[in-house]
Amino acid sequence: MNPTTPSHSPAWVTFTYASFAASAFMVGMGIFFLPLDLSIKGYLAMGFLMLVQSCITMTKTMRDNHESGRLVNRIEDAKAERLLMEVERGTRAA
Repeated sequence: MNPTTPSHSPAWVTFTYASFAASAFMVGMGIFFLPLDLSIKGYLAMGFLMLVQSCITMTKTMRDNHESGRLVNRIEDAKAERLLMEVERGTRAA
């Protein structure tokens, strides 16, 4: 793990998992107790599951893009630092 990258506390991670589980349970119970036909309930449940899956995929993609951008920036910073060091060495030699 990179020491400059802050990590979440175990309490925060537990809270996020518990919040997700509670909200998924409540929506599931809401769909279950709707006074509708089973086929309509199934359609709503599939829609809910697809929404959760696409939210997870979207957040992972956004995180990957952000991490990729940070890596590219670090590489560019390293290249600029090396170039500055070479220029500095050239002015000292002259």
